[in-house]
Amino acid sequence: MTPYSATVRWTARPDDAFAKGQYSRSHEWVFDGGVTLPASSSPHVVPLPWSDEKGVDPEEAFIASLSSCHMLFVLDFARRAGFAVASYTDEATGVLGKLGDGRMAMISVALHPRITWAGAAPDAAALADLHDKAHHACFIANSVTTKVTIE
Repeated sequence: MTPYSATVRWTARPDDAFAKGQYSRSHEWVFDGGVTLPASSSPHVVPLPWSDEKGVDPEEAFIASLSSCHMLFVLDFARRAGFAVASYTDEATGVLGKLGDGRMAMISVALHPRITWAGAAPDAAALADLHDKAHHACFIANSVTTKVTIE
């Protein structure tokens, strides 16, 4: 088993009214490679000015992690099948909604991969197979109950 880590840092600001819920949700994500990202709650969940629309929110990060994992496996499976990828873009989307018991969750994520091939492109069946293999191999997709589709 391989351990992974991230450090999440938040500090109260002098003008926060914490007891009233009027405090900044801005914080930092620090990763082991040295990258620090500004993060916040989503303005869709916690209104401005207590969230920061410039920060990555957990919902966006969830969608990005699914998309990134899928892409990395597509690249690998394409390479193994003899296809060369020139570029890969995915404008992934997710839906936050209520579960049957009323709790909120990311209830669906749709990946919209657009691949440019360097050389021969796979036919529709081979491309569908690459995406299917990638979906089943993706560690993140295997870790969640969210419905993930590739469109």
